[in-house]
Amino acid sequence: MTDQGRGGRIRATGKRRAARKRRKGTTLAWVAAGVVLVGGGGLGAVYFKLDGNLKGVDINGALGTDRPDEVDNGSQDILVLGSDSRHGDNAKYGTDEGGARSDTAMILHVYEGHRKAALVSLPRDTLISRPECVSDKDGKTAVPAAGRQMFNTAYEVGGPACAVKTVEQMSGIRMDHYVEVDFTGFKKLIDELGGVPVTTHRAIKDTKSHLDLPPGTHRLDGEQALGLVRTRKSIGDGSDLGRIQLQQAFMKALLAQVKEVGVFTNPKKLYDLGDAATKAVTTDSDLASVSSLVSFANGLKGIGAGDMKMVTLPVRYDPRDPNRVVPLDRQSQELWTALRGDRPVPASVTEGSAGDKGDAGKIVGGG
Repeated sequence: MTDQGRGGRIRATGKRRAARKRRKGTTLAWVAAGVVLVGGGGLGAVYFKLDGNLKGVDINGALGTDRPDEVDNGSQDILVLGSDSRHGDNAKYGTDEGGARSDTAMILHVYEGHRKAALVSLPRDTLISRPECVSDKDGKTAVPAAGRQMFNTAYEVGGPACAVKTVEQMSGIRMDHYVEVDFTGFKKLIDELGGVPVTTHRAIKDTKSHLDLPPGTHRLDGEQALGLVRTRKSIGDGSDLGRIQLQQAFMKALLAQVKEVGVFTNPKKLYDLGDAATKAVTTDSDLASVSSLVSFANGLKGIGAGDMKMVTLPVRYDPRDPNRVVPLDRQSQELWTALRGDRPVPASVTEGSAGDKGDAGKIVGGG
């Protein structure tokens, strides 16, 4: 149903207007999931303040031309990292050992048409060949290439640019954008969203992540949500692979729940969310403005939880060190080939992979 508006324009009503609101809610989901949204139109002069919150990294300048070719097929690839720095407000989560690492790493592939996406989780303990990078401490000192390095050391030795370079070498896919969220920022985003309802099908108690949840339905605040996505010792086999399954389950609950959050009808809540979001993230320099983030997020608003395929990089436990994993060559190449060609992830990708086994992801469902 539509109404005829002034000037002969058609104005949506009824189900179409409701659907539009749901799409806006889905756009909001991408903020807290790590792909940032900072509101819609109407913020006016507030943009200047929010712009001042943003931190940008010149990935293109740091990496130069030694990168995979850009693909102009309408798809996008974004590296999303969760930083585990223990500086400042994050000190309560452990001792700082000299540098932050990428506690969580995901590649988001948005398909042509921006109606579907694939999310590939990269286990931080994956052993890879790290390329030569430049230290992010001074931006000058070369860090030599090295074999059998954990994936998350790329961020530790060379910051965002080295993490991007490592992912591009692994996949052969150029990252169009980079988004990083730290512990404190993640908590604040969840709190501004009003929490996330989840159902735990058995008790989760993990002293390392400070999480203690009995079976049942809960609305997780920021501290609890952070505890959930950091939990690994008390679920599955205690490895990072079980934690990834929890993270994926939480993201599905988050994407589903935020459709009900009415921030677009509440200007103060919209501003508070935008303020928290822009303080929480570091992006590539091309996204480091409110207008760029809004334009980027608008391209994702049609993607909901049911439109996103979630997989873990195909891996097996390393025969030399059971605390580490190594990529499965055939399955990994099938995955990267599919994404480079903007094709769906084939089912064969998960065959024999330790990353998609176990029931850790079934412990948590939507509220």
